Amino acid sequence: MEFVRTALAESLKVDQLISFHYFEYANGFVFDGEQHDFWELLYVDKGSVEVRADDRTYELKQGHMIFHKPDEFHTVRVQPHHKPPNLVVISFECASPGMNALQDLVLTLSDADRHWLSLAVQEGFRAFAPPFDDPSEHRLIRNPEAPFGSEQLMRSYLEILLISLVRACQTAEADKPSAKLTNVYKTNFEQELSDRIVDYLRRNLSEPLSLEVLCKQFHVGKSRLKQIFHDRFRCGIMEYYRTLKFEEAKTLIREQKYNLTEISARLGYSSIHYFSREFKKNAGMSPSEYAKTVKMKTGMT
Repeated sequence: MEFVRTALAESLKVDQLISFHYFEYANGFVFDGEQHDFWELLYVDKGSVEVRADDRTYELKQGHMIFHKPDEFHTVRVQPHHKPPNLVVISFECASPGMNALQDLVLTLSDADRHWLSLAVQEGFRAFAPPFDDPSEHRLIRNPEAPFGSEQLMRSYLEILLISLVRACQTAEADKPSAKLTNVYKTNFEQELSDRIVDYLRRNLSEPLSLEVLCKQFHVGKSRLKQIFHDRFRCGIMEYYRTLKFEEAKTLIREQKYNLTEISARLGYSSIHYFSREFKKNAGMSPSEYAKTVKMKTGMT
């Protein structure tokens, strides 16, 4: 019997990775701008930011993504009224004509697309060595201790994301320049419940929450709640809550409206010493050291 081999078609391929960044910008930050002969995606993971693309200006908020096409001049600015943003920025070469469907659009990612982006970012952190937050550093340094296949997984997840977005753009009726992609994935009960719980956690960062309090609030058993969070976020619910408090602490420090004692109180820590210890455990530096890095990045003394 003759076996016929079929070479699988590649409709979209990321040929080269240029840069991979995860920025945490403070109020007042301004990136003067650049243009280059490759694609760049920018995703707002948190907060909001003003982005200019050639002669167009957008205010992007959490969940928004924009693609800068080759040779498009683009800048980033964090206005004083913005909530300090966390941004994913990935630059890459891709010669696929399908990418043209993504130019000149602001997209709102579905849950599934956010998942693919999150996996790509996680593999990027494993595959390459820091810093990831220096806008002047574009050289990628391979992590000698990276897990097997991490670079390939990053590229695969990124390609899946791009293919998903191109498909959605081709089937959706685009409303330029701000096209919102319809989420075609039906949200199930567990997603709805976890979304409501995450919203509750964000609104109660100063409260002494516990697993028992959350179970009572949302009428769900401990083991069921633990499983829901582990399946979706790969961590325990209280670990997720502590991460939210840590991220909010960094945001408040970057806003520069409150001193460290006030931030500690706003987030419900029993003392400034406990707050400092928990912050250093997560950031590898004290809150005051982190505040100094923020001032250096904004040119303040």
